[in-house]
Amino acid sequence: MIFYVKPKSLFNYHTLIQFSVIGVKITLMGTNEMSEKEEYVPIVIKAEELDPKFKYEMSKIPGAENLMVCYQCGTCTADCPISRFSEFYRPRKIARMVQLGLKDRLLSDDALWLCSTCFTCVDHCPQGVEIAGIVRALRNLVVKERQMMPLVSKELATSILKSGYALILGATYEFPKSKLKKREMLSLPSLPKPNLPDLKKIFKVTGTSELLEKTKVFERVES
Repeated sequence: MIFYVKPKSLFNYHTLIQFSVIGVKITLMGTNEMSEKEEYVPIVIKAEELDPKFKYEMSKIPGAENLMVCYQCGTCTADCPISRFSEFYRPRKIARMVQLGLKDRLLSDDALWLCSTCFTCVDHCPQGVEIAGIVRALRNLVVKERQMMPLVSKELATSILKSGYALILGATYEFPKSKLKKREMLSLPSLPKPNLPDLKKIFKVTGTSELLEKTKVFERVES
C-alpha cells in the first residue's frame, strides 16, 4: 500500500510513504534532484512465520481476551513511556504481531520485559484492550516454552519462595533488622509474618519451583 504526499513546505519535497504490515518506509524525494533519503526499511514477513492459531490461544489467557478488537489506533504507543527508547517495544506493534501469529518473533525478543506495567496503555485504550495483560501472557509463555527470564525476576521469585517478601534480600533471604527498626521509628506497623509452608505448596502445585530451577537468566535487555 503506497501513498504519495506533497506537503506544503519551503523545501518542496514529495514524501513517499510505503506501509507494510508492521513497518513503514519513508522516502524523501526532491523535485529538482534525483537523490533519495530512506529513513526506515519495512519489516519483511514470511508466510511460514505466521501461526493462525496463536491469536486464539492468546485470547483464552486471562488479560488477553480482547486482543482481537484492537484496530491499531496507536493510542497505547503514543502514551507508552518505554516505546520512546526501544525500536521493538511498541504496544500497538506487539498487539498486531499477536493477531498475525508472529509467535516466534515475539517470544524471541527480550524487549518484552521492558514493560514497566504502568498500565497507561490500558487506561487510554478506547477498545478496552489490556496491552499490559497481553505482554504479561507473552512473558509467561517465554518462561514456560523458552525457559528464560530476567535475572531480577528470578531473584524476586526466589526471594518470595524463601522469605515471603518480594524484595531482593541477598543470599540469606532475611529481612534487614535495620529496616525493621526504621519502621518502628516511623511508627509503622510491624510486617506480617509470611506463611512459608503454604507458599512452598503453591509454588510446587503451580510448577513454579521447577521452573525456577530450570529457567536461565539474562541480566540486560538489548534492543
